[in-house]
Amino acid sequence: MVRPRILVVGAGFAGVECVRRLERGLSPGEADIALVTPTSYQLYLPLLPQVASGVLTPQSIAVSLRRSSRYRTRIIPGGAVGVDTQAKICLVRKITGELTEHAYDYLVLAPGSITRTFDIPGLTEHARGMKTLAEATYLRDHVISQLDLADASADEAERAARLCFVVVGGGYAGTETAACLQRLTHHAVKRYPRLDPRQISWHLLDLAPKLMPELGDPLGRTALDILRRRGIQVSLGVSVAKAGPTELTLTDGRVLPSRTLIWTAGVAASPLIGTLGAETVRGRLLVTPEMTVPGAPGVFALGDAAAVPDLAAGREGAVCPPTAQHALRQGRTLADNLIATLRGRPLRPYVHKDLGLVVDLGGTDAVSKPLGIPLRGLPAQAVARGYHWSALRTNVAKTRVLTNWLLNAMAGDDFVRIGVRSAKPPTLREFEYTDAYLTADQVRAHTEALRASG
Repeated sequence: MVRPRILVVGAGFAGVECVRRLERGLSPGEADIALVTPTSYQLYLPLLPQVASGVLTPQSIAVSLRRSSRYRTRIIPGGAVGVDTQAKICLVRKITGELTEHAYDYLVLAPGSITRTFDIPGLTEHARGMKTLAEATYLRDHVISQLDLADASADEAERAARLCFVVVGGGYAGTETAACLQRLTHHAVKRYPRLDPRQISWHLLDLAPKLMPELGDPLGRTALDILRRRGIQVSLGVSVAKAGPTELTLTDGRVLPSRTLIWTAGVAASPLIGTLGAETVRGRLLVTPEMTVPGAPGVFALGDAAAVPDLAAGREGAVCPPTAQHALRQGRTLADNLIATLRGRPLRPYVHKDLGLVVDLGGTDAVSKPLGIPLRGLPAQAVARGYHWSALRTNVAKTRVLTNWLLNAMAGDDFVRIGVRSAKPPTLREFEYTDAYLTADQVRAHTEALRASG
């Protein structure tokens, strides 16, 4: 008897949790499982700002997919760039650049999200995001290199531009990135006797009228006060109108001399979703509460790329926000539904009430809202780090992160560049491989050519 082929796309929280649940719930003879991912690790995305600031090493939050003793899933090293749901074929561009075809009986789409950009002149060429391990590692090298170059320069205009850092996006990623990297430069500048700490400026911009509105006004104001007390200039209702290599023009008319633009203004569903020709909700794939894709037999979707109905919200049309908390639980529910499908049992809808939010601002600064309880300072920091630590999937990862935290608290940072910064660094699109996807027409043409060739 031929075993059903289950193909899972994406090794984020949703995809990995689904695979692990399938491995535990299915016997080896019930199905073949394959996972499409360009890397053989699961990235713990919420801790990327701490990698960028040097508090954690990159390896600490890259959790190996091959450590599980139950592991039997085949890893396909590449990225899914197109899906033909009628032919039941997923096109995968391997890490070698080769385009390959993979047939499936059941497809689980968890490709995640990419950095959302806008039609702003110079943005994609000069901005860097905070979505990948490569971007976080690059940003650390870049920020330290700006201090090195400013210290060596006798040109005051060049020095001012190198010491001006701009972060766009007042959500969790942007706020934590600005807070963590500002602490890095604050401590590092003490090692540069030729630099005046007052020359270093950090700017956090957001078009929204409030910082992290999901936290509520009191905690949002607390976070704003913490950032401003540290010297970060927060401008709300403002964004970038034009980006250049040495200066930025803001929407309020100001021109900032700067060579660092970090763009964290939201996320968009993976471009893979656009290749399916299926209905979407604000760019995310429309799915049922059971996470099946209407009109696409055998296809399930979850995580950041899917508009999973939020039944716990109690209002019509609500969809789950793209958070790790939902992605993990969706992965478990979807795996159970896929197992139920294989065994002819009824599926169950995804329901989860949000447990709260945590924001780590570095040091002893944090704001958290676990179970709706507002916390500030050390209690909030303990909750934030405790949550992240417990969410790490392996004991090895937990040990590495805890060791890094303790070592950084006792010994501080060495401010070492590891050499990943090149003369011409990758653009935002190249860091996130957003130019690698096919169009829906290209996908259909490819699968039609396959059928014609037999």
